[in-house]
Amino acid sequence: MPQCACSPQRLFYHLVAAVFLPAVVCFVLASQAPLAAQSAPAAAAPGARPRPAWPPAGPAPKNAEGKPDISGAWAPNAIRQNVDMVATGVKVPFQPWAEKVYKERKDDISKDDPEARCLPPGVPRMSTTPYPFRIMQNPGLTLIVYEGGAHVWRQIFTDGRKHDPDPNPSWLGDSIGSWDGDTFVVDTVGLNGKSWLDESGLPSTDKLHVIERFHRDDLGHMTIEHTVDDPGTYTEPWKFTTHPELLKGEMIEYICQENNRDVEHLKGK
Repeated sequence: MPQCACSPQRLFYHLVAAVFLPAVVCFVLASQAPLAAQSAPAAAAPGARPRPAWPPAGPAPKNAEGKPDISGAWAPNAIRQNVDMVATGVKVPFQPWAEKVYKERKDDISKDDPEARCLPPGVPRMSTTPYPFRIMQNPGLTLIVYEGGAHVWRQIFTDGRKHDPDPNPSWLGDSIGSWDGDTFVVDTVGLNGKSWLDESGLPSTDKLHVIERFHRDDLGHMTIEHTVDDPGTYTEPWKFTTHPELLKGEMIEYICQENNRDVEHLKGK
């Protein structure tokens, strides 16, 4: 038996530990076992798909007017539409000149995309750009702040005013909001025609008129139907739909102009 070069007191502690510690550990593990069993999640029924922890479940909240409250931070969940709308199955009714421009932009690997140069994506592309946005509904005015896409904001007036009869053309246009039942409808005109509607190069003109229909499906999900009406570019109006999800976490500061390394690599074909 090895000799213990320690004091009688220390030897006594070693002997006590050797005799009693295993019993204490067994007692603790046995006492915790029922608690662990109680806290463990119930096993899913055979063949059932586990419920994701996010987005949260529950009914859509209501605002002071009794309408669905669309306020909150949202993840666009629409990267495929942002990159290539046509590839998602959307039928885009091009005018001949617009289809030619679109094909040229695609063939040139989208090197002239304004968003790559930190310019605003515009409407409706703000809904598909892959950065969160926050909606804030106030009496007479709804605001949308975008984390990315040049870190811009939109003012949507709900105080009963009409569109400015001679709006100053801009990237985000002149927006008026109203309710159609439980759907918040945003009508936007006065756009500058400089926006690409997706990264692939869907063109637009200053005749662009966009209608967005925001519907909060439940606590964690929203549907936005977009109608694109640009008689300068397309032969008839066309639509696409996005499905934002409630953001898990908070928006952060993102400044595209800081350390933008995109442009030097956009060489085209």
